[in-house]
Formats: sequence, structure tokens, C-alpha cells
Amino acid sequence: MTVVPVRSADLDASEVSWFSALCSDDYAFLGVPDGVLRSSFDHCSDIVKKAEALGFRNILCPSSYQVGQDTLSFVAACAPITERINLLAAIRCGEMQPIMLARTVATLDHMLKGRLTLNVISSDFPGEVADSAYRYRRSHEVVQILRQAWTRDTIDHDGEIYQFKNVSTEPARPYQQNGGPLLYFGGYSPDALELCGAQCDVYLMWPEPKEQLAERMRAVHARAEAHGRVLDYGLRVHMIVRYTEQEAREYAEHLVSKLDDEYGKLIRERAHDSISLGVSHQARARELADQFGYVERHLWTGIGRARSGCGAAIVGSTDQVLSEIEAYRKMGIRAFIFSGYPHLDEAEHFGTKVLPQLKTCSLPHAYGRVPKETPATPLGTGERR
Repeated sequence: MTVVPVRSADLDASEVSWFSALCSDDYAFLGVPDGVLRSSFDHCSDIVKKAEALGFRNILCPSSYQVGQDTLSFVAACAPITERINLLAAIRCGEMQPIMLARTVATLDHMLKGRLTLNVISSDFPGEVADSAYRYRRSHEVVQILRQAWTRDTIDHDGEIYQFKNVSTEPARPYQQNGGPLLYFGGYSPDALELCGAQCDVYLMWPEPKEQLAERMRAVHARAEAHGRVLDYGLRVHMIVRYTEQEAREYAEHLVSKLDDEYGKLIRERAHDSISLGVSHQARARELADQFGYVERHLWTGIGRARSGCGAAIVGSTDQVLSEIEAYRKMGIRAFIFSGYPHLDEAEHFGTKVLPQLKTCSLPHAYGRVPKETPATPLGTGERR
């Protein structure tokens, strides 16, 4: 399998992140609403605090209008209750006037003392059905304006959608003076790949068979190379890890044992990205899976029966999960965003069984930030990073 060049090719550590279920996506049984696990600040901030205590390096805070909480408000509230973990805030480009967004991001970055990272999203807004190419052009301009706000004294932009001249960037200077927060991005269309190749730092993928992931990485690298850039790559995937493979597979079946497929379809369709190309690839993976839902030995697509977007989980024993992560690393993947159901419980499983055996870091910034690495800790030592 051909390995594409990656920005952090010499990095022998990985950014291992968790996920806070802001968008009403937490279950004891997939597709069965549970009031205790509903999206609330108390519950979702508990996930953030648990992830930090276990040693995760970053945590994705997603965005959805129809369900869940406001992402940037949530991230701001997490600043004083965390000390070490980065927060990966999803921003929907165009939702806020770009210069005001730059100021908001800068404020958050100062509150977090440089622990802010951003997930760039180009989805439709509520009540909007926009052409895909237009949405990505809008995002492209937004990111250009953000970059100016973070690196120049004034913003001067003459685009198709936004026009600004000689606007001071003084209120919009972030804590991170080396180019602003790291930009993560996921998308599958040619316009999406162009945006990522030209503007972003980390290309995020949803789970598919490894050869398909490698093909996607090659396509993104080609677009980045055309702009004289090299990216890092990340994988957003669910996780079920137990002491044995049998236990993990049994839990996967337990998780969907009460799922009504018609209700699962409603859950998938309520998301604003439900008709996106990326979601169609997740559906295709389910179609290719065996009778138990596995498209690879340890990649189970059952999650996607009741979830739009990331729809598969790595399922296995501690050693098997470690082997899967190493296989992804050999492909060039340096960032992992994991999650599991329920999120607090599965964070504990992964955080005690797998995470202590991984060398972790925050990804280095394209403008020269040096990552702080944490060596793997043998199981049983009782040490915590």
C-alpha cells in the first residue's frame, strides 16, 4: 500500500482525541433515547473532564443546529474547567460574519491559553439548501480571512462572497501567534479536497477499508501538493475495546440489540449532512460488510445504522486495537478522534486499556509549534500523564 507524504512523517507519537456528544449522540443502546445521556452542558462537560483525566490530547466538540448545544459557547465554558486538553471546536463557515468569527476564535484561544483547534465545516444552514461548490467557495474565503486576521495587521479581501478593505486585526489576534489554531477538515467532493489542500492542516477521514482510506489520502495529497503544501491526516472512528475480541463483539451486538431500523433511519436523516458524499461512502461500507456488519475483521459498520456521518467502530481486544492503530499510523495517519457508547464508559475502557500504551502528543503546527510528547506507560504502573 503506497504511503503518501505527511507533514509529521517523522513524528513517532499520535494525537489521540475523544468526542463530546453535544449533538444528542449518546446512548446505552444505540437509537434508544436515554434522558441521563441527553445533550446537556453537565453531561457533555463531564465527558470533556473525563477525557482530560484519562490523558486524551484533544476532544472534538461537534456542531449541529437541529440537535444539541452551541459549540463555541460550550468550548468557552470548558476553558476554566480544563487545564491540559485541547478543544477541537467545529465552526460552520458563513454562519457568522468572518471578521466577527475571527474575533470570537481569538477570544476563545486566549481563554484556553492556546489549547484551541478548529474543525472547518461547510454544511448547509437551517433553512438553506446551497450548491456544494458555493458552500466550499464560501468556506475558502472564510478561512482566507481568518488567516489574515491571525497573521497580518489588516484584513484586505476582495472575493465573490466577502469584500473587506483595511480592517484592523488587533481584536482578532489569537493566543497562538504562529498562525492561529490548527485547522482540521473533512470532505469528499473535489471542491472539498481543493479547500483542504489549499487552506487546512489536517485532513480528517471517516472509517472505510484501509485501501479506500489510502486512495483518499493520495487524492488529498495531490491537491495539497499543487499548492506547495503537505498535510497531516486523521481518522474519526468509534471504538469498542475489551480484554478479548469475543467480549468486544458481544458488546457491539448488545449496543444495537434494541435498535429499530426505521427509527435509526430517522436519526440519520435529521442531520444536515445526511445527503453528503461522505455519508454515502459510509452507507456503501455497510453494504459491503458481512452478515455481522464487519467490512474488515475489526471494522464494524453497525454504528451507521443509527448515525449520520462517522458510522463504523474498531472492535477488538486491547492488542488488536493497538495493532489497528499501528496499521493506520504506518499509512501516515497521525491524528485519531475516537468515541464510543456510552461516551463516559467507553472513554474509560479505551483510556485504561489502550491509551497508556500509546505515545501521544498534540499535532505540531504548520507554522512551527513543537508538539509535547508523552511516552507510552506500561499497563499496571498506575502512572497518569
